[in-house]
Amino acid sequence: MANPLAALREWRRVVRPGGRLVLILPDPRRTFDHRRPVTTLAHLQADFDRHTGEDDLTHLEEILALHDLRRDVPAGTAEQFRARSLRNAENRCLHHHVFDSALQRAILETAGWVVEATECVRPLHLVALARRPAGGEKPSPARSGP
Repeated sequence: MANPLAALREWRRVVRPGGRLVLILPDPRRTFDHRRPVTTLAHLQADFDRHTGEDDLTHLEEILALHDLRRDVPAGTAEQFRARSLRNAENRCLHHHVFDSALQRAILETAGWVVEATECVRPLHLVALARRPAGGEKPSPARSGP
C-alpha cells in the first residue's frame, strides 16, 4: 500500500472496539526487497499527510535499482519488470515501502492500535496481532527502535 497509515486508520474505524487485526508484512531480509532501506515512520506520516494514493510511483527508481530480480523470477528481465512496475496502479506488483518489526509496531501504534504480539514467521513474513482499544482505553504511544 502506498499509504499504510491511512489503511490502518480506516481499518481501526471499521473494527469494533476490542476487535483484532492481524497484519502480515513481507520480511525484507528474505525477499526481493533485501537491498532496500527500511522506510522511516516520518516518511509514512508524510505520505499520510499528503493523502498519497495507490497510483504513487515515488519509490519507482529506488525499487528498480535495488529490487533483486534473482529472488523474483516471475518479474522477468529488468526491462519487463520496469514495464510492469510503470503499470502498478493496474497490477499492484510493487512494495511501496519496506518494513522491519520495529516499524510494523510503530505504524500500528501510530494508527491507534494496541500491539499484542509480533513475530517473524519464516520464510517470508512479519506478523503482528493488534487490538482496537475498547471504551476509554488509550493505545500505547508509538515507540521507535527495536
